[in-house]
Amino acid sequence: MNDTEFHQLAEKLMHNIEEAIDSIDSDADIDYEINGGVMSLSFENRTKIIINKQEPMHQVWLATKSGGYHFDYRGGQWFCDRSGQEFFSVLSEACTEQAGEEVYLRD
Repeated sequence: MNDTEFHQLAEKLMHNIEEAIDSIDSDADIDYEINGGVMSLSFENRTKIIINKQEPMHQVWLATKSGGYHFDYRGGQWFCDRSGQEFFSVLSEACTEQAGEEVYLRD
């Protein structure tokens, strides 16, 4: 993958995250903001999740209260380079933990 392809895929992921948060089927109050290619998700309890692009490695990084994750794009999806979990699965778990209620985000 070249840099242009990476940026297109990462931007699509960010857009899909926005749409997923906007269509949450729970009472969780999650706000998001994008600044300079970094997305911040903010929760009522003042915790945050940070999602950013790591261009040199062609990865998307996810920083949560419980830890950090690095995702590679393969087979049409983003997968954690350690656990193999799909991005939205990890993000949903992190949002559930930080919101204090069930949050399910879909791509």
